[in-house]
Amino acid sequence: MSTTLHPASPADHPGLVVRNVGKTYYANNVLRGIDLDVRPGEAVALLGENGAGKSTLSSVIAGLTPPDPGGSMWWQGLPYAPQAPADALHAGIGLIHQEMRLLPELTIAENVFVGRLLMKNGRIDMETMVERSQRQLERLGLNVSARRKVGTLRVAAQQQVEIAKALTLNARLLILDEPTAALGEEETDRLFEQVLRLKSEGMSFIYVSHRLAEIARIADRIVVLRDGSQVARHATAQVPTAQLVREMVGRSVDRLFPQIPAPPAGGEVALSVRKLTAPDGSFKNISFEVKAGEVFGLAGIVGAGRTELVRAIAGVDPIASGEVVIRGKTVQLQSPLDAIREHLVLVPDDRKALGVVLPHSIADNIAYSNFDRVAPTGWINPAKAAAFATELIRRLGVKGRPSQAAGSLSGGNQQKVVIAKWVARNPKIIILDEPTRGIDVGARAAIYEVIAELAREGMAVIVVSSDLDEVLGLSHRVMVLARGETRGILPQAEATGPRVMELAVS
Repeated sequence: MSTTLHPASPADHPGLVVRNVGKTYYANNVLRGIDLDVRPGEAVALLGENGAGKSTLSSVIAGLTPPDPGGSMWWQGLPYAPQAPADALHAGIGLIHQEMRLLPELTIAENVFVGRLLMKNGRIDMETMVERSQRQLERLGLNVSARRKVGTLRVAAQQQVEIAKALTLNARLLILDEPTAALGEEETDRLFEQVLRLKSEGMSFIYVSHRLAEIARIADRIVVLRDGSQVARHATAQVPTAQLVREMVGRSVDRLFPQIPAPPAGGEVALSVRKLTAPDGSFKNISFEVKAGEVFGLAGIVGAGRTELVRAIAGVDPIASGEVVIRGKTVQLQSPLDAIREHLVLVPDDRKALGVVLPHSIADNIAYSNFDRVAPTGWINPAKAAAFATELIRRLGVKGRPSQAAGSLSGGNQQKVVIAKWVARNPKIIILDEPTRGIDVGARAAIYEVIAELAREGMAVIVVSSDLDEVLGLSHRVMVLARGETRGILPQAEATGPRVMELAVS
Protein backbone atom coordinates (compact mmCIF):
# COMPACT_ATOMS: atom_id res chain seq x y z
CA MET A 1 0.00 0.00 0.00
CA SER A 2 1.37 3.42 -0.94
CA THR A 3 1.08 5.96 1.83
CA THR A 4 1.20 9.71 2.21
CA LEU A 5 2.94 11.13 5.29
CA HIS A 6 0.73 13.20 7.55
CA PRO A 7 1.83 16.76 8.27
CA ALA A 8 3.50 17.40 11.61
CA SER A 9 0.57 19.50 12.82
CA PRO A 10 -2.90 20.10 11.35
CA ALA A 11 -2.45 23.77 12.20
CA ASP A 12 0.34 23.92 9.60
CA HIS A 13 -1.80 22.28 6.89
CA PRO A 14 -3.34 24.82 4.47
CA GLY A 15 -6.10 22.47 3.29
CA LEU A 16 -8.40 19.85 4.81
CA VAL A 17 -7.27 17.43 7.53
CA VAL A 18 -9.48 14.56 8.72
CA ARG A 19 -8.28 12.42 11.63
CA ASN A 20 -9.86 9.27 13.11
CA VAL A 21 -13.35 10.17 11.90
CA GLY A 22 -16.07 7.58 12.39
CA LYS A 23 -19.84 7.40 12.06
CA THR A 24 -22.33 5.00 13.63
CA TYR A 25 -26.01 4.74 12.76
CA TYR A 26 -27.74 2.89 15.59
CA ALA A 27 -25.53 -0.21 15.93
CA ASN A 28 -24.15 -0.01 12.39
CA ASN A 29 -20.61 1.34 12.26
CA VAL A 30 -20.40 2.74 8.72
CA LEU A 31 -17.11 4.67 9.12
CA ARG A 32 -14.14 3.70 11.26
CA GLY A 33 -10.95 5.68 11.92
CA ILE A 34 -10.78 7.58 8.62
CA ASP A 35 -7.72 9.79 7.96
CA LEU A 36 -7.68 12.09 4.95
CA ASP A 37 -5.56 15.04 3.77
CA VAL A 38 -6.46 17.33 0.87
CA ARG A 39 -4.06 20.13 0.00
CA PRO A 40 -4.81 23.25 -2.07
CA GLY A 41 -4.71 22.63 -5.79
CA GLU A 42 -5.02 18.85 -5.68
CA ALA A 43 -7.76 16.31 -6.32
CA VAL A 44 -7.98 13.26 -4.09
CA ALA A 45 -10.00 10.36 -5.48
CA LEU A 46 -12.21 8.56 -2.97
CA LEU A 47 -12.96 5.04 -4.20
CA GLY A 48 -15.00 2.13 -2.93
CA GLU A 49 -18.04 0.01 -3.64
CA ASN A 50 -21.55 1.22 -2.82
CA GLY A 51 -21.83 1.06 0.96
CA ALA A 52 -18.09 1.49 1.51
CA GLY A 53 -18.63 4.82 3.29
CA LYS A 54 -17.73 7.34 0.57
CA SER A 55 -21.02 9.23 0.71
CA THR A 56 -21.08 9.17 4.51
CA LEU A 57 -17.57 10.63 4.70
CA SER A 58 -18.52 13.27 2.12
CA SER A 59 -21.61 14.15 4.17
CA VAL A 60 -19.53 14.54 7.34
CA ILE A 61 -17.09 16.88 5.62
CA ALA A 62 -19.92 18.87 4.00
CA GLY A 63 -21.82 19.33 7.28
CA LEU A 64 -24.79 17.11 6.41
CA THR A 65 -23.94 14.48 9.03
CA PRO A 66 -22.20 14.90 12.40
CA PRO A 67 -19.33 12.46 13.03
CA ASP A 68 -19.01 10.28 16.11
CA PRO A 69 -17.11 11.74 19.09
CA GLY A 70 -13.38 11.12 19.05
CA GLY A 71 -12.50 12.28 15.56
CA SER A 72 -11.28 15.71 14.45
CA MET A 73 -11.19 17.87 11.34
CA TRP A 74 -9.22 21.00 10.47
CA TRP A 75 -9.69 23.35 7.53
CA GLN A 76 -7.06 25.90 6.51
CA GLY A 77 -5.24 25.41 9.81
CA LEU A 78 -8.28 25.91 12.05
CA PRO A 79 -10.55 23.39 13.81
CA TYR A 80 -13.48 22.53 11.55
CA ALA A 81 -16.77 21.11 12.87
CA PRO A 82 -19.70 22.13 10.62
CA GLN A 83 -23.13 21.74 12.19
CA ALA A 84 -24.99 22.19 8.91
CA PRO A 85 -24.26 22.49 5.17
CA ALA A 86 -24.46 26.28 5.49
CA ASP A 87 -21.47 26.17 7.86
CA ALA A 88 -19.45 24.21 5.30
CA LEU A 89 -20.44 26.54 2.46
CA HIS A 90 -19.55 29.57 4.54
CA ALA A 91 -16.14 28.02 5.20
CA GLY A 92 -15.66 27.37 1.49
CA ILE A 93 -16.52 23.66 1.18
CA GLY A 94 -19.24 22.53 -1.22
CA LEU A 95 -20.74 19.17 -2.18
CA ILE A 96 -22.21 18.16 -5.54
CA HIS A 97 -24.53 15.27 -4.84
CA GLN A 98 -24.83 12.22 -7.06
CA GLU A 99 -28.62 12.40 -6.76
CA MET A 100 -30.30 15.39 -8.36
CA ARG A 101 -31.45 18.02 -5.87
CA LEU A 102 -32.87 20.52 -8.30
CA LEU A 103 -36.32 22.11 -8.32
CA PRO A 104 -37.90 21.18 -11.67
CA GLU A 105 -40.41 24.07 -11.79
CA LEU A 106 -37.72 26.73 -11.35
CA THR A 107 -35.39 28.01 -14.05
CA ILE A 108 -31.74 27.04 -14.29
CA ALA A 109 -30.71 30.43 -12.92
CA GLU A 110 -33.11 30.16 -9.99
CA ASN A 111 -31.77 26.69 -9.18
CA VAL A 112 -28.17 27.87 -9.38
CA PHE A 113 -28.86 30.65 -6.85
CA VAL A 114 -31.60 29.01 -4.77
CA GLY A 115 -31.13 29.86 -1.09
CA ARG A 116 -28.91 32.82 -1.94
CA LEU A 117 -30.94 34.84 -4.45
CA LEU A 118 -29.25 38.03 -5.58
CA MET A 119 -31.08 41.23 -4.68
CA LYS A 120 -31.06 44.72 -6.16
CA ASN A 121 -33.09 47.65 -4.84
CA GLY A 122 -35.17 45.29 -2.72
CA ARG A 123 -36.02 42.97 -5.62
CA ILE A 124 -34.60 39.72 -6.95
CA ASP A 125 -31.90 40.56 -9.48
CA MET A 126 -32.90 38.02 -12.08
CA GLU A 127 -30.80 39.54 -14.86
CA THR A 128 -27.55 39.16 -12.93
CA MET A 129 -28.45 35.62 -11.87
CA VAL A 130 -29.18 34.67 -15.47
CA GLU A 131 -25.95 36.29 -16.67
CA ARG A 132 -23.76 34.52 -14.11
CA SER A 133 -25.53 31.19 -14.62
CA GLN A 134 -25.23 31.47 -18.39
CA ARG A 135 -21.51 32.09 -18.08
CA GLN A 136 -21.04 28.85 -16.12
CA LEU A 137 -23.25 26.88 -18.51
CA GLU A 138 -21.18 28.05 -21.45
CA ARG A 139 -17.95 27.10 -19.67
CA LEU A 140 -19.39 23.60 -19.20
CA GLY A 141 -20.53 23.42 -22.82
CA LEU A 142 -24.28 23.31 -22.07
CA ASN A 143 -25.93 25.30 -24.84
CA VAL A 144 -29.29 26.13 -23.23
CA SER A 145 -30.83 29.30 -21.83
CA ALA A 146 -30.45 29.89 -18.09
CA ARG A 147 -34.11 30.97 -18.17
CA ARG A 148 -35.23 27.46 -19.11
CA LYS A 149 -37.01 25.34 -16.51
CA VAL A 150 -34.87 22.53 -15.12
CA GLY A 151 -37.73 20.05 -15.43
CA THR A 152 -37.50 20.23 -19.22
CA LEU A 153 -33.86 19.06 -19.25
CA ARG A 154 -32.58 15.53 -19.67
CA VAL A 155 -30.63 13.88 -16.85
CA ALA A 156 -27.22 14.76 -18.31
CA ALA A 157 -28.09 18.44 -18.63
CA GLN A 158 -29.49 18.52 -15.09
CA GLN A 159 -26.19 17.13 -13.81
CA GLN A 160 -24.36 19.93 -15.55
CA VAL A 161 -26.68 22.44 -13.85
CA GLU A 162 -25.68 20.91 -10.50
CA ILE A 163 -22.04 21.44 -11.43
CA ALA A 164 -22.67 25.02 -12.56
CA LYS A 165 -24.43 25.67 -9.26
CA ALA A 166 -21.39 24.53 -7.30
CA LEU A 167 -18.99 26.56 -9.42
CA THR A 168 -20.83 29.78 -8.51
CA LEU A 169 -20.24 29.18 -4.80
CA ASN A 170 -16.61 30.34 -4.94
CA ALA A 171 -15.74 27.34 -2.80
CA ARG A 172 -12.11 26.41 -2.09
CA LEU A 173 -12.87 22.69 -1.82
CA LEU A 174 -15.51 20.86 -3.84
CA ILE A 175 -16.64 17.31 -3.19
CA LEU A 176 -17.75 15.84 -6.52
CA ASP A 177 -19.92 12.76 -5.94
CA GLU A 178 -20.19 10.89 -9.27
CA PRO A 179 -20.25 14.14 -11.29
CA THR A 180 -19.86 12.39 -14.65
CA ALA A 181 -22.38 9.58 -14.08
CA ALA A 182 -24.79 11.19 -16.54
CA LEU A 183 -22.19 12.74 -18.86
CA GLY A 184 -20.73 11.50 -22.12
CA GLU A 185 -17.13 11.74 -23.27
CA GLU A 186 -17.33 15.30 -24.60
CA GLU A 187 -19.16 16.65 -21.53
CA THR A 188 -16.73 14.84 -19.25
CA ASP A 189 -13.77 16.37 -21.09
CA ARG A 190 -15.23 19.86 -20.59
CA LEU A 191 -15.76 19.21 -16.90
CA PHE A 192 -12.20 17.98 -16.49
CA GLU A 193 -10.87 21.04 -18.27
CA GLN A 194 -12.75 23.17 -15.76
CA VAL A 195 -11.51 21.12 -12.80
CA LEU A 196 -7.89 21.34 -13.99
CA ARG A 197 -8.19 25.09 -14.42
CA LEU A 198 -9.65 25.49 -10.94
CA LYS A 199 -6.90 23.28 -9.50
CA SER A 200 -4.32 25.59 -11.06
CA GLU A 201 -5.99 28.42 -9.14
CA GLY A 202 -5.60 26.55 -5.85
CA MET A 203 -9.03 24.92 -5.53
CA SER A 204 -9.11 21.43 -4.00
CA PHE A 205 -11.34 18.50 -4.92
CA ILE A 206 -12.49 15.26 -3.37
CA TYR A 207 -13.51 13.19 -6.36
CA VAL A 208 -15.87 10.23 -5.91
CA SER A 209 -16.37 8.07 -8.99
CA HIS A 210 -17.02 4.50 -10.08
CA ARG A 211 -15.44 5.20 -13.47
CA LEU A 212 -11.92 4.08 -12.69
CA ALA A 213 -10.58 5.17 -16.08
CA GLU A 214 -11.27 8.79 -15.04
CA ILE A 215 -9.14 8.64 -11.91
CA ALA A 216 -5.73 8.76 -13.60
CA ARG A 217 -6.89 11.75 -15.65
CA ILE A 218 -8.17 13.95 -12.87
CA ALA A 219 -6.78 12.84 -9.49
CA ASP A 220 -3.41 13.39 -7.81
CA ARG A 221 -3.82 10.79 -5.09
CA ILE A 222 -6.21 7.95 -4.23
CA VAL A 223 -7.85 6.80 -0.99
CA VAL A 224 -9.75 3.47 -1.07
CA LEU A 225 -12.51 2.59 1.39
CA ARG A 226 -14.05 -0.82 1.99
CA ASP A 227 -16.78 -1.64 4.52
CA GLY A 228 -16.33 1.71 6.24
CA SER A 229 -12.56 1.43 6.68
CA GLN A 230 -9.65 2.93 4.82
CA VAL A 231 -7.84 0.02 3.15
CA ALA A 232 -5.38 1.79 0.83
CA ARG A 233 -3.76 5.18 0.21
CA HIS A 234 -1.82 5.87 -2.97
CA ALA A 235 0.49 8.84 -3.39
CA THR A 236 -0.24 8.83 -7.12
CA ALA A 237 -3.29 8.23 -9.27
CA GLN A 238 -1.31 6.08 -11.69
CA VAL A 239 -2.43 2.79 -10.15
CA PRO A 240 -3.44 -0.25 -12.24
CA THR A 241 -7.20 -0.63 -12.45
CA ALA A 242 -7.01 -4.30 -11.50
CA GLN A 243 -5.25 -3.36 -8.25
CA LEU A 244 -7.87 -0.73 -7.39
CA VAL A 245 -10.66 -3.22 -8.07
CA ARG A 246 -9.05 -5.77 -5.72
CA GLU A 247 -8.72 -3.14 -3.02
CA MET A 248 -12.31 -1.95 -3.47
CA VAL A 249 -14.06 -5.31 -3.52
CA GLY A 250 -11.60 -7.42 -1.55
CA ARG A 251 -11.26 -9.89 -4.39
CA SER A 252 -10.15 -10.03 -7.99
CA VAL A 253 -12.68 -9.31 -10.72
CA ASP A 254 -10.82 -11.15 -13.43
CA ARG A 255 -13.21 -10.45 -16.26
CA LEU A 256 -15.39 -7.36 -16.03
CA PHE A 257 -17.11 -8.06 -19.34
CA PRO A 258 -18.38 -11.62 -19.83
CA GLN A 259 -18.03 -13.64 -23.00
CA ILE A 260 -21.25 -13.50 -25.04
CA PRO A 261 -21.51 -15.85 -28.03
CA ALA A 262 -22.39 -14.15 -31.30
CA PRO A 263 -25.89 -14.84 -32.65
CA PRO A 264 -26.04 -17.34 -35.52
CA ALA A 265 -25.55 -15.84 -38.98
CA GLY A 266 -29.03 -16.83 -40.12
CA GLY A 267 -30.72 -16.10 -36.81
CA GLU A 268 -34.09 -14.43 -36.37
CA VAL A 269 -34.24 -10.64 -36.64
CA ALA A 270 -36.07 -9.65 -33.47
CA LEU A 271 -36.27 -5.90 -34.14
CA SER A 272 -36.05 -3.77 -37.26
CA VAL A 273 -36.13 0.02 -37.16
CA ARG A 274 -36.66 1.63 -40.53
CA LYS A 275 -36.09 5.33 -41.24
CA LEU A 276 -37.38 6.40 -37.82
CA THR A 277 -37.70 10.15 -37.31
CA ALA A 278 -38.80 12.16 -34.25
CA PRO A 279 -41.34 15.01 -34.43
CA ASP A 280 -38.83 17.39 -32.79
CA GLY A 281 -35.90 16.27 -34.94
CA SER A 282 -33.97 14.78 -32.01
CA PHE A 283 -33.27 11.79 -34.28
CA LYS A 284 -33.71 11.48 -38.03
CA ASN A 285 -33.95 8.65 -40.54
CA ILE A 286 -32.58 5.95 -38.18
CA SER A 287 -32.42 2.37 -39.47
CA PHE A 288 -30.95 -0.76 -37.88
CA GLU A 289 -31.84 -4.30 -36.90
CA VAL A 290 -31.07 -6.53 -33.92
CA LYS A 291 -31.03 -10.30 -33.97
CA ALA A 292 -32.21 -12.64 -31.24
CA GLY A 293 -29.28 -13.26 -28.91
CA GLU A 294 -27.41 -10.14 -30.02
CA VAL A 295 -26.22 -7.27 -27.83
CA PHE A 296 -26.48 -4.10 -29.89
CA GLY A 297 -24.79 -0.99 -28.50
CA LEU A 298 -25.83 2.64 -29.00
CA ALA A 299 -22.98 5.12 -28.58
CA GLY A 300 -22.67 8.87 -28.99
CA ILE A 301 -22.13 11.97 -26.90
CA VAL A 302 -24.95 13.27 -24.72
CA GLY A 303 -27.45 15.04 -26.96
CA ALA A 304 -26.90 12.67 -29.87
CA GLY A 305 -30.49 11.41 -29.59
CA ARG A 306 -29.84 8.00 -28.03
CA THR A 307 -32.38 8.18 -25.21
CA GLU A 308 -34.96 9.88 -27.42
CA LEU A 309 -34.59 7.09 -29.98
CA VAL A 310 -35.07 4.19 -27.57
CA ARG A 311 -37.99 5.94 -25.85
CA ALA A 312 -39.71 6.22 -29.23
CA ILE A 313 -38.99 2.59 -30.08
CA ALA A 314 -40.51 1.56 -26.73
CA GLY A 315 -43.69 3.59 -27.32
CA VAL A 316 -42.92 6.24 -24.70
CA ASP A 317 -42.57 9.12 -27.18
CA PRO A 318 -44.25 9.60 -30.57
CA ILE A 319 -42.57 9.20 -33.95
CA ALA A 320 -43.11 11.40 -36.98
CA SER A 321 -42.29 8.79 -39.61
CA GLY A 322 -40.69 5.41 -40.09
CA GLU A 323 -41.46 1.89 -38.95
CA VAL A 324 -40.80 -0.39 -36.01
CA VAL A 325 -40.90 -4.06 -36.97
CA ILE A 326 -40.93 -6.72 -34.24
CA ARG A 327 -40.25 -10.29 -35.38
CA GLY A 328 -41.42 -9.52 -38.90
CA LYS A 329 -44.55 -7.61 -37.87
CA THR A 330 -44.88 -3.85 -38.34
CA VAL A 331 -46.27 -2.44 -35.11
CA GLN A 332 -47.87 0.85 -34.12
CA LEU A 333 -46.68 1.57 -30.59
CA GLN A 334 -48.76 4.35 -29.08
CA SER A 335 -47.70 3.66 -25.50
CA PRO A 336 -45.28 1.55 -23.44
CA LEU A 337 -48.15 -0.88 -22.86
CA ASP A 338 -48.35 -1.49 -26.61
CA ALA A 339 -44.63 -2.29 -26.63
CA ILE A 340 -44.95 -4.61 -23.63
CA ARG A 341 -47.72 -6.51 -25.41
CA GLU A 342 -45.32 -6.96 -28.33
CA HIS A 343 -42.68 -8.36 -25.91
CA LEU A 344 -40.46 -5.23 -26.00
CA VAL A 345 -39.47 -3.57 -22.71
CA LEU A 346 -37.36 -0.57 -21.72
CA VAL A 347 -35.22 -0.19 -18.59
CA PRO A 348 -35.04 3.65 -18.34
CA ASP A 349 -31.99 5.80 -17.68
CA ASP A 350 -33.18 7.18 -14.31
CA ARG A 351 -34.01 4.21 -12.08
CA LYS A 352 -35.04 6.30 -9.07
CA ALA A 353 -37.49 8.51 -10.96
CA LEU A 354 -38.70 6.03 -13.58
CA GLY A 355 -37.67 2.54 -12.52
CA VAL A 356 -38.59 1.81 -8.89
CA VAL A 357 -40.96 3.14 -6.24
CA LEU A 358 -38.36 3.58 -3.51
CA PRO A 359 -40.60 3.38 -0.38
CA HIS A 360 -42.31 0.22 -1.62
CA SER A 361 -41.05 -3.35 -1.26
CA ILE A 362 -39.13 -5.35 -3.83
CA ALA A 363 -42.13 -7.65 -4.18
CA ASP A 364 -44.49 -4.73 -4.83
CA ASN A 365 -42.15 -3.15 -7.37
CA ILE A 366 -41.95 -6.41 -9.31
CA ALA A 367 -45.70 -6.92 -9.02
CA TYR A 368 -46.49 -3.50 -10.50
CA SER A 369 -45.28 -4.65 -13.91
CA ASN A 370 -46.78 -8.12 -13.60
CA PHE A 371 -50.32 -7.76 -12.24
CA ASP A 372 -51.62 -10.17 -14.88
CA ARG A 373 -49.44 -12.86 -13.28
CA VAL A 374 -49.58 -12.09 -9.57
CA ALA A 375 -53.15 -10.77 -9.49
CA PRO A 376 -55.08 -12.26 -12.43
CA THR A 377 -58.40 -11.80 -10.61
CA GLY A 378 -57.63 -8.18 -9.69
CA TRP A 379 -56.65 -8.96 -6.11
CA ILE A 380 -53.02 -9.20 -5.05
CA ASN A 381 -52.17 -12.27 -3.01
CA PRO A 382 -49.20 -11.15 -0.85
CA ALA A 383 -47.87 -14.69 -0.55
CA LYS A 384 -48.05 -15.20 -4.31
CA ALA A 385 -46.35 -11.82 -4.95
CA ALA A 386 -43.58 -12.69 -2.48
CA ALA A 387 -43.03 -16.11 -4.08
CA PHE A 388 -42.98 -14.51 -7.54
CA ALA A 389 -40.40 -11.95 -6.36
CA THR A 390 -38.29 -14.59 -4.58
CA GLU A 391 -37.69 -16.48 -7.79
CA LEU A 392 -36.64 -13.30 -9.62
CA ILE A 393 -34.44 -12.20 -6.72
CA ARG A 394 -32.64 -15.53 -7.00
CA ARG A 395 -32.41 -15.36 -10.78
CA LEU A 396 -31.04 -11.80 -10.90
CA GLY A 397 -28.89 -12.11 -7.78
CA VAL A 398 -30.61 -9.28 -5.90
CA LYS A 399 -29.22 -8.88 -2.39
CA GLY A 400 -32.49 -8.27 -0.61
CA ARG A 401 -35.72 -9.83 0.67
CA PRO A 402 -39.14 -9.52 -1.03
CA SER A 403 -40.45 -7.44 1.89
CA GLN A 404 -37.47 -5.06 1.89
CA ALA A 405 -38.01 -1.48 0.68
CA ALA A 406 -36.38 -0.82 -2.69
CA GLY A 407 -34.98 2.45 -1.32
CA SER A 408 -32.87 0.54 1.22
CA LEU A 409 -30.97 -1.29 -1.52
CA SER A 410 -27.69 -0.26 -3.13
CA GLY A 411 -27.84 1.28 -6.60
CA GLY A 412 -26.75 -1.97 -8.19
CA ASN A 413 -29.46 -3.97 -6.48
CA GLN A 414 -32.11 -1.38 -7.31
CA GLN A 415 -31.10 -1.71 -10.95
CA LYS A 416 -31.42 -5.48 -10.73
CA VAL A 417 -34.97 -5.05 -9.39
CA VAL A 418 -35.84 -2.84 -12.38
CA ILE A 419 -34.44 -5.43 -14.77
CA ALA A 420 -36.13 -8.25 -12.85
CA LYS A 421 -39.62 -6.81 -13.14
CA TRP A 422 -39.27 -6.64 -16.93
CA VAL A 423 -37.45 -9.94 -17.36
CA ALA A 424 -40.40 -11.53 -15.57
CA ARG A 425 -42.50 -10.76 -18.64
CA ASN A 426 -40.23 -12.94 -20.81
CA PRO A 427 -39.64 -10.22 -23.41
CA LYS A 428 -38.08 -10.91 -26.77
CA ILE A 429 -36.39 -7.49 -26.84
CA ILE A 430 -34.99 -5.55 -23.87
CA ILE A 431 -33.55 -2.03 -24.07
CA LEU A 432 -31.28 -0.90 -21.24
CA ASP A 433 -30.60 2.85 -21.11
CA GLU A 434 -27.54 3.63 -18.94
CA PRO A 435 -27.77 0.27 -17.10
CA THR A 436 -24.88 0.92 -14.69
CA ARG A 437 -25.08 4.65 -14.03
CA GLY A 438 -23.86 5.35 -10.48
CA ILE A 439 -23.08 1.69 -9.80
CA ASP A 440 -19.78 0.46 -8.36
CA VAL A 441 -17.41 -1.86 -10.18
CA GLY A 442 -18.43 -5.03 -8.36
CA ALA A 443 -22.13 -4.46 -9.05
CA ARG A 444 -21.32 -3.52 -12.65
CA ALA A 445 -19.76 -6.93 -13.22
CA ALA A 446 -22.94 -8.54 -11.87
CA ILE A 447 -25.18 -6.41 -14.14
CA TYR A 448 -22.99 -7.29 -17.13
CA GLU A 449 -23.39 -11.00 -16.36
CA VAL A 450 -27.18 -10.51 -16.24
CA ILE A 451 -27.08 -8.84 -19.66
CA ALA A 452 -24.93 -11.66 -21.02
CA GLU A 453 -27.32 -14.28 -19.68
CA LEU A 454 -30.30 -12.56 -21.30
CA ALA A 455 -28.50 -12.64 -24.65
CA ARG A 456 -27.51 -16.28 -24.14
CA GLU A 457 -31.20 -17.07 -23.59
CA GLY A 458 -31.97 -15.64 -27.02
CA MET A 459 -33.18 -12.17 -26.06
CA ALA A 460 -32.30 -9.24 -28.31
CA VAL A 461 -30.54 -6.69 -26.09
CA ILE A 462 -29.96 -3.00 -26.83
CA VAL A 463 -27.51 -1.21 -24.51
CA VAL A 464 -27.33 2.60 -24.42
CA SER A 465 -24.45 3.99 -22.38
CA SER A 466 -22.32 7.08 -21.92
CA ASP A 467 -19.54 4.75 -20.76
CA LEU A 468 -17.75 3.90 -23.99
CA ASP A 469 -15.86 0.97 -22.45
CA GLU A 470 -19.21 -0.50 -21.43
CA VAL A 471 -20.65 -0.29 -24.93
CA LEU A 472 -17.52 -1.76 -26.49
CA GLY A 473 -17.14 -4.48 -23.87
CA LEU A 474 -20.69 -5.81 -24.19
CA SER A 475 -21.78 -5.28 -27.78
CA HIS A 476 -21.58 -7.49 -30.85
CA ARG A 477 -22.17 -4.36 -32.95
CA VAL A 478 -22.20 -0.66 -32.13
CA MET A 479 -24.28 2.05 -33.79
CA VAL A 480 -22.86 5.54 -33.38
CA LEU A 481 -25.19 8.55 -33.34
CA ALA A 482 -24.25 12.21 -33.74
CA ARG A 483 -26.75 15.06 -33.73
CA GLY A 484 -29.62 12.63 -34.15
CA GLU A 485 -28.21 10.85 -37.19
CA THR A 486 -26.50 7.50 -37.71
CA ARG A 487 -22.79 7.88 -38.34
CA GLY A 488 -22.09 4.19 -38.72
CA ILE A 489 -22.74 0.67 -37.43
CA LEU A 490 -19.48 -1.04 -36.48
CA PRO A 491 -18.93 -4.78 -36.03
CA GLN A 492 -17.17 -5.82 -32.83
CA ALA A 493 -13.76 -6.13 -34.53
CA GLU A 494 -13.90 -2.53 -35.79
CA ALA A 495 -15.56 -0.93 -32.76
CA THR A 496 -12.62 0.72 -31.02
CA GLY A 497 -12.69 3.77 -28.75
CA PRO A 498 -10.94 6.10 -31.21
CA ARG A 499 -13.12 4.96 -34.12
CA VAL A 500 -16.36 5.39 -32.17
CA MET A 501 -15.38 8.84 -30.93
CA GLU A 502 -14.29 9.88 -34.41
CA LEU A 503 -17.79 9.09 -35.64
CA ALA A 504 -19.52 10.54 -32.55
CA VAL A 505 -18.04 14.00 -33.07
CA SER A 506 -18.28 14.03 -36.87
